Amino acid sequence: MKTYVVGGAVRDELLGLAVQDRDYVVVGASPEEMARLGFRPVGSDFPVFLHPETHEEHALARTERKTAPGYKGFTFHAAPDVTLEEDLKRRDLTINAMARAEDGTLVDPHGGEADLRAGVLRHVSESFVEDPVRILRVARFAARFAFAVAPETLALMRRMVEAGEADALVPERVWQELSRGLMEREPSRMVAILRECGALARVLPEVDATYERPEVPERLAARIDRAAARGYALPVRYALLVIDAEAAAAEALAARVNAPTDCRTLAQLAIRFRSLLAPSAALDADTTLGLLEQADAFRRPERLERLLEVAECDALAEGDFPPRRALLCAAQAARSVDAGAIARAHPDEVPDAIRRARLVAIAALQK
Repeated sequence: MKTYVVGGAVRDELLGLAVQDRDYVVVGASPEEMARLGFRPVGSDFPVFLHPETHEEHALARTERKTAPGYKGFTFHAAPDVTLEEDLKRRDLTINAMARAEDGTLVDPHGGEADLRAGVLRHVSESFVEDPVRILRVARFAARFAFAVAPETLALMRRMVEAGEADALVPERVWQELSRGLMEREPSRMVAILRECGALARVLPEVDATYERPEVPERLAARIDRAAARGYALPVRYALLVIDAEAAAAEALAARVNAPTDCRTLAQLAIRFRSLLAPSAALDADTTLGLLEQADAFRRPERLERLLEVAECDALAEGDFPPRRALLCAAQAARSVDAGAIARAHPDEVPDAIRRARLVAIAALQK
C-alpha cells in the first residue's frame, strides 16, 4: 500500500502557489483494508475515504470506462492491482496528472511539469473526450493561469462540441464551472476559449449571439477582466458577461443555468439601466429616484454599490465615476428624509408623501 499526493496540490506546489487542499491516491489497498486502518468511507460512486486524523480525502487508485453519453456515463474499477500510472492516465490535463510520493519523488508520466513551465494546457489522452465537463474546465484553467490551450487539445474540444457532447452538460455543472471561471484572474480567457471551440454557442447561446465576429470583443474582455482586477464579486462579473444581451435572453439564460438570485437580479438591473448609468447621462430627480427604487437601494444599499461597479467597468472608467458620486449622494439625501414625521403628518398618503419628500431632497441636491 502506497499513498501519493495527486492533482492540483502537486501542480500548485510546482507553480509556487499556496496549496489549499491535498488529494491523495492510495495504490495497493482494498476498501476493507482502508476501513481496518480507520479510514471512513464517503461517497457512493467510487471508493473515497477520509483519513482518521486529518480528514483529508484518500481515493483508491481507479480506472474509468465510458458507458453512456454525458459526464455521468462512466463505470469505475478500483482494486489493489490498479497502478498509479493507470490512475493518472484517466485525468484531464497533463498539469493535473502528476503525483508526489511520500519520499518526495515526483511522478510525471505525461510531461505535466514541462507543460507548466511552457504555460500550456494539454490533454492527457484521447479519453479526454469522454467527459464534456472537461471543456469547461480547460477554459476555466485558462482563465486562472493565463495558459494557452495546446492546438491538439483545442481541436479535440471542437470535435467534442460537434459530436454533441456539450449538449449533455446539465445546468448545475455549467453554472459551477462558469461561476468559478468568472472568479479567476482573467475570466475573459474562459469566454474566448469556449467561443473558439464552439462551446459558448451550446452552453451560453444568449451570450454567443451578442458577438458579430468570431473573436470575443476587446471591450467585453476589458470590462470583465477589469472587474476581476478590482476584486469585484461574482454578481458584478456575471452581469458584465451578459450585459450585451436583451433582457429576455439574459433572463432565459439565468433560468436555464439556475443562476443565483443576486446574479440574476443585478444582471437585469444592469441591462435595464445601462444607458442611465453612462458617464454622460444626465438624470433628473424623478428618474434618479426611480432608479434607486428599482434597485431597492434603500433596503439593499449593497445592491446599488454592485450596480455602480458594473457601470464603472462597462464604461471602462478610470478615477472618479460621475454616476457613482451622483447616485450615492442622491441615495443619502433620500434616506435623510424623516419618514416617521411624514407618516404622522400625512397618515392617509404615507408612500406618496415620502416619495415626494425624497424627490424634493434629490432635486435640491441637483441644483
